[in-house]
Amino acid sequence: MNPMSFLRLLCLFAAIGLGCSAASAELQPGDIPRATQIGTGPIPEGSKAAPALPADATLPSLWLIGDSTVRNGSFGDGTNMNQWGWGAPLVAFFEAKKINVVNRAWGGTSSRSFYEGWFWKLLKPEIKQGDIVMLQFGANDNARASLPGTGDETEGNLHTFGWYLKRYVEETRAAGATVIICSLTPRKAWTPEGKFVRDNTTHVAWAAQVAKETNTPFIDLYELIARRYETLGPAMVDPLYVPSPTERLHTGWDGAVVNAECIIAGLKALQQNPLAGFFNERTKAVTP
Repeated sequence: MNPMSFLRLLCLFAAIGLGCSAASAELQPGDIPRATQIGTGPIPEGSKAAPALPADATLPSLWLIGDSTVRNGSFGDGTNMNQWGWGAPLVAFFEAKKINVVNRAWGGTSSRSFYEGWFWKLLKPEIKQGDIVMLQFGANDNARASLPGTGDETEGNLHTFGWYLKRYVEETRAAGATVIICSLTPRKAWTPEGKFVRDNTTHVAWAAQVAKETNTPFIDLYELIARRYETLGPAMVDPLYVPSPTERLHTGWDGAVVNAECIIAGLKALQQNPLAGFFNERTKAVTP
């Protein structure tokens, strides 16, 4: 039995307490409406694809913003080396008749480039009262993308990682919408003892600090995924990153489903979950 088949059986029977549901274990890319990941309108200059739009303008929308770990490739359809971001399978956990899930994340973006580029400039006018914006950045926030920390210091035209996150919070709230901040997904690394290596002192900590300072719901996706992967162990986790075994950041479809379930678990653990009323039956077996 190959590792992926074994993982699906583990999820199907919840044999080791993964908090997976049978429905999510059977989830396939074809179950996700393409319109939630890519649009049919004008293609922005410099892009290969049009951004997705809400299916029903009368409903509230959950807007996902971030980098390739949320939506991978130009088209978000697995054609980029079979890599998937968690924003695709996440759609399957919400009731489509109650809320639009719109994945506006874009590969290669940082907190700064998403904010200063067409990505945020086109999205911001579309955010309306009652919407929710879930953001996750950090994977591409190196020294050339944003400054470390959460303060107001600048270097040339660069601001801190936290400064950009605060702008998303402020501008989203100005539109009457709610913000949820997620910490970034972890890069694959193991200790000799089989523990998942963590770096909680940089972008994870800064995202948490911004959430605390702005009183914004926070999902520590980094820690949730690390714990889940430790439960699975290296033999099961390595194939979740594609191409295996060399890839350390991007997941295939099965890894994206695991990460999406961690998002749902994180939402359920919030003291006040702004998305609780939009969950569908698939979320019931996912435990915080």
